[in-house]
Formats: sequence, structure tokens, C-alpha cells
Amino acid sequence: MSVLLAEKDEGVLTLTLNRPEKKNAINNPLWEAIRDTFRAAADDDEVACVLLTGAGDNFSSGVDMSSFTDAGEGEHPFEAAARAVADFNKPLVAAARGAAVGGGATVLFHADIVYAGESLRMRLPFASLALVPEWASSYMLQANIGAQRAAELFYTAEWIDAAKALRYNLVADVLPDDELAAHASAKAREIAQWPVSALKEIKQSLRLHHQPQIDLAFNTEQAGMLRQAGSPDNIEAVMAFMEKRAPNFRRG
Repeated sequence: MSVLLAEKDEGVLTLTLNRPEKKNAINNPLWEAIRDTFRAAADDDEVACVLLTGAGDNFSSGVDMSSFTDAGEGEHPFEAAARAVADFNKPLVAAARGAAVGGGATVLFHADIVYAGESLRMRLPFASLALVPEWASSYMLQANIGAQRAAELFYTAEWIDAAKALRYNLVADVLPDDELAAHASAKAREIAQWPVSALKEIKQSLRLHHQPQIDLAFNTEQAGMLRQAGSPDNIEAVMAFMEKRAPNFRRG
């Protein structure tokens, strides 16, 4: 069974994260599929718009931690997958409901339009894991909602329901869960009716002024992640999660 379902129709490429039994947590095969599919879609003249969603009741619970134990040597496929999404040259629409956590939330910041189901619950848990943001979200979130609100969500690692996501302009609209897929699909088809060349030029115009900051954020976050991953605080956070207890970051 494919971990990323792809269906092309009327210029819309619908991509579905397909690990519902794991709340669509992203493992190495899914990272690689995201990377390869977005790269191919960028060069496919039959694709005018991509619609990204998740199978089952959740968008994505984020990184499957097991993907970092079997990554082997060299660059983890996460890096290339994140850049493939961030650099995508055509409209990207997302439909998200249920859990959208960590990378399952920050990927949404690269969507041009996000539609949410009423059950959406987002979280940016990086501080609680003694880690740093990723997907260039340290820049993208500020660009989308402003510095103070971005700082609040990163520093507190609080849960964000659909109503707050709408109030904070994290999503364009909130729909009943059973209407979300049809609404997002209709909007994607509405976009895809226009010339691909024009859509690509509009996307470039919208992103041009952000690109240097996105590149800087990727590099800064990666350096910070290397410093924090495996640190005593990060180990404590992971152990506390595995042992189902509150972490103690004030040891000694």
C-alpha cells in the first residue's frame, strides 16, 4: 500500500498522506514520496494545482520518530522533502482536520491556502521537546500571522483548535469535517482552470520577497536542530514521552 496516494484530475493533483493507522506520521518512505512527487509535479504541465490532505481522521501527527533511527548516513530525506514543498512552483492547497502536529502543522505554512475541518487541532511542540522549529516555520509563521502570535505559539507549545487557527489566520476557512474534502477539491479545481503559466508566475510573484528569508530560516533551523538533538534536555523530553510522565527540565 502506498504511503502517499496521488490522483490527477482536471489539472488537480490530489496527494493524500496515507498512514491513517499512525495518524499519518511521516516516516522515511513518506518523506521520500513527498520529495519525489512534489519535484515531479513542479515539472508536469498537466498539474496546475496540488491539493494536500491526510487519510482518515487526521492530517498528520508529524515526524515518525522511528524514521530517525533508520536514516543511515548522509542527509535525512526530511530535508529534501521540506525543500521540495517549500520550493514548489504552483498553487498548493491543503485540507486538514484532526491532528496537525510538528511537521504535520509546519508543512501547512507553505500551502497557499489551507482549509480546516472543525476537528483540527494543531500544535508546535518544539520547545516541549527541547528542539527548534523546522520547515522554515520560524520565518513562515511570523510572515503569516505576525511576530507576537508566532512567538506565543512556539514558546507555549499550546494546542490550537480550528476556531483559534481561523482567528490567527492560520487557515482560510473552517468547514464541517464531512464537507471539508469537497470544498477544498472544488477550490483546487477552480484554481486549476487557469493557465499553468500564469499560475506559476503568480506563485513566483507571491514568494519572491520571502525566498531569501525562507532559505535563511532553513539553514538556521538546521544548525539549531543539530545543537539540540541528543542534548540532555532533548533526551529527557523523549524519555518522559516514552515513560508517559511530565519532563523535568530543571534537574539539580
